[in-house]
Amino acid sequence: MASVLAKELLNGQNVVCVRTEDINISGSLYRNKLKYANFKRKHMNTNPRQGPFHFRSPAKILWRTIRGMVPHKTARGAAALDKLKTFEGIPHPYDRKKSVSCPAASRSCACARSAAFAALATSPKRWAGSTVPSSSAWSLSER
Repeated sequence: MASVLAKELLNGQNVVCVRTEDINISGSLYRNKLKYANFKRKHMNTNPRQGPFHFRSPAKILWRTIRGMVPHKTARGAAALDKLKTFEGIPHPYDRKKSVSCPAASRSCACARSAAFAALATSPKRWAGSTVPSSSAWSLSER
């Protein structure tokens, strides 16, 4: 979905993404948890407050993912990112507008039916302060 949105932004469209907490990430929940824990370990050695910043909000995670697909250091890419808005839930001005969905970005078109996926909302907020469990403890807790 993020690649479809990035392409639309580069084509000059204004994009507003609402209910970002319902976005699905490909891969199992355990794999995504390991990837996020690895990402959280990355920081600046001399002053960690200078970045990289580890967003936990689903809207900011989607924004950062799309930023990685857009040449944001050029004028064209910066202009494209200015046309992107991401929200959790549906805020006031957008709850009354007609929503438009992109069928090419739906999970049914992009993934195989048997492919594992995890919801974005359950992922980072739940993982924010937790440690990564061993694989045996994880499999026992899921049953």
